[in-house]
Amino acid sequence: MRKKIVRRRTIVVRKSKKKASFFSGKLVRFLIIAFLIVFVLGIGYHYRNGLTYYFSFKSNKILREATEAKRISDVRNFQVLEKHKGKSIGLDVSEYQGKIRWSYVDTLEKKYPLDFVFIRATVGKDRKDRQFNRNWLGAKENKMIRGAYHYYRPNENSLEQAALFIKTVTLRKGDLPPILDIEKLPKNQSLDSLRVGLKRWLKAVELHYGVKPIIYTGEKYYDDFLKEEFSNYLFWIANYNFYREEIDDDWLFWQFTEKASIPGIKGNVDVNIYNGDLQQLRYITVE
Repeated sequence: MRKKIVRRRTIVVRKSKKKASFFSGKLVRFLIIAFLIVFVLGIGYHYRNGLTYYFSFKSNKILREATEAKRISDVRNFQVLEKHKGKSIGLDVSEYQGKIRWSYVDTLEKKYPLDFVFIRATVGKDRKDRQFNRNWLGAKENKMIRGAYHYYRPNENSLEQAALFIKTVTLRKGDLPPILDIEKLPKNQSLDSLRVGLKRWLKAVELHYGVKPIIYTGEKYYDDFLKEEFSNYLFWIANYNFYREEIDDDWLFWQFTEKASIPGIKGNVDVNIYNGDLQQLRYITVE
């Protein structure tokens, strides 16, 4: 007997659609918009000083704070200078000071004569300071004792850096010895390799000019990395801290501030004290 084929029908059960709730729509959008508003307001508050400066709406409070900071710096500068009466005072400049009106550069705070100036000449192995020629000539015409310095890049070839400085700077009788400015630590070499590079630069420059270079650096850098290894060199040390009010006996020059006001120069300028008087300063110049 032949069996009957029974076909079963598949019953599809359709789920009833839920109505979109308030929470899945408008509230979510509201929360997102509220978050964005709070985020933007937070960013605006965090950068409020920069924004007000950018739009030239600096508040009286910000102006007062800036004035007070400069006043405090000036008070320390006067105190330091008063403790070093008789010492020779000078400044150091680069392209960051823009075009200097050298005929106006004469005294600090209309009281302390400026005898000398350090001028940045070169940077690394391939860059000349954009204002070097103008500053080098301007300082000479202004009858200031001038010195040229090189900003050393630890991760570039030291002899190529020395060659650029030598090519750029011609020292004359009465100029200060060449200066090596080292402030950064190397990224892809050891400290020993850094010291080797510095010595190569110093020896190449000394051989060319016939005078031993001066080394510029910060006090901590000097204490940690250079003091012992380069003890046969003279140092120009930077330290702006309030606890430091007198030049160290071992320093040839002391850069004691970066916030001085000098006639003929816009903005703040670095000022330095030589560890001796003007006559002694002339004694160390190139013959």
